Amino acid sequence: MTFQTIACCTDFSKNADVAVKTAGILAKKFDAVLELLHVVPPPVNPVVTDFDNPVFSSVTFDETVDSNIVLQVEEKLQKHYASMIPGGVKVRYVVLDGHVSTEILSHLEESGCDLVVLGSYGLSGMGLVIFGSIAKRVAHKARCSVMIARPSEELA
Repeated sequence: MTFQTIACCTDFSKNADVAVKTAGILAKKFDAVLELLHVVPPPVNPVVTDFDNPVFSSVTFDETVDSNIVLQVEEKLQKHYASMIPGGVKVRYVVLDGHVSTEILSHLEESGCDLVVLGSYGLSGMGLVIFGSIAKRVAHKARCSVMIARPSEELA
């Protein structure tokens, strides 16, 4: 088995760091392109939850993410992960916005990635629940191979 393009999903958590290190090692071994992927979820207004309410029937919400945020996240990807990726690995930084698992799955399909690497879970608290469900969804629905990276002494 060989890989030409390896995607690695990150939320900047410690477990995502492990996934990036793992994906970097694999990309080096297989001389593959490494795509570091982060999805910015759409902004949610916690005050407005009842869209069936007639008061909100004419209200529109901008669900797009500001392009400045996308640029900031791309810079953060580069700064945070540059030292974790082995030299000589070609890296593409991909920042998307939308529903996280949907965007990941769409990107994997469109880009033709051979493998996607994710952390076993993401941020603590509610983030852990959300990212855990994302890893589960991607593992079940992705058409490419999926690796769930777990922390080990060697990579930590």
